[in-house]
Amino acid sequence: MFRMMLWLVTLIAGVAVPAAAAPPPPPALAAPLVLAAASLQESLSAAADAWSRKGHPKPVVSFAASSALARQVLAGAPADLFISADEEWMDALAAKRLIAPGTRASFLGNRLVLVTGLRNVSRVDLRSGRPIVAAVGAGRLAMADPDSVPAGRYGRAALTRLGAWAGLEPKVVRAENVRAALLLVERDAAAFGIVYATDARASAKVRVAGVFPAGSHPAITYPIARLTASKNPEAEGFRRFLVSREGKAIFAKYGFLPR
Repeated sequence: MFRMMLWLVTLIAGVAVPAAAAPPPPPALAAPLVLAAASLQESLSAAADAWSRKGHPKPVVSFAASSALARQVLAGAPADLFISADEEWMDALAAKRLIAPGTRASFLGNRLVLVTGLRNVSRVDLRSGRPIVAAVGAGRLAMADPDSVPAGRYGRAALTRLGAWAGLEPKVVRAENVRAALLLVERDAAAFGIVYATDARASAKVRVAGVFPAGSHPAITYPIARLTASKNPEAEGFRRFLVSREGKAIFAKYGFLPR
């Protein structure tokens, strides 16, 4: 009898107790969607890479003219962050209460320059309008659409202030964004182009022929804001990173002016 009881105890002790089910892993965080001005292509891509190296999902960035992106948001397109190349398009979203309160910050600046092909070694004095009118001559001047795109608006303001817009307007080739204007000069489809200094720096196919005086156009600023429709918890963290000292340092490497 004693041996039988000992055998039963040993048998029961040897029965494996099922382990408690492991808790399911937390759902993976979704990458935030960022709508950004075309001039930010290299710099913002580098910032997104830096953010992902910190263990975050890499943000998905859609680059286009600020005007086109703002109109998408106004039409209800889903996105988390918007970075404009001017204040006016951010104002348009703010007027419709499409940006989250307390998240708007103008964190970068830029310069406006006149570019030309590498074979053209001339410099153009942009303190008045006559030199640029003479330089363009019978050629073409590429610029982003001055009716809506920030780079084009800044360019038209500068040419108007310098007294050159009336003479150059018939020669303007309007591009959908500043990078498209740059491409026209790269391909010799236009003799000159008006772009940001950072765009000229990003291209190995153009050179700067002149720098527009800062006082000839409104200050170039890049506001960022989180959109009210955003539900992504990663969006605010990435926004804060971009406007931080670390984030601004990345943009400075590409020629932007941190504010």
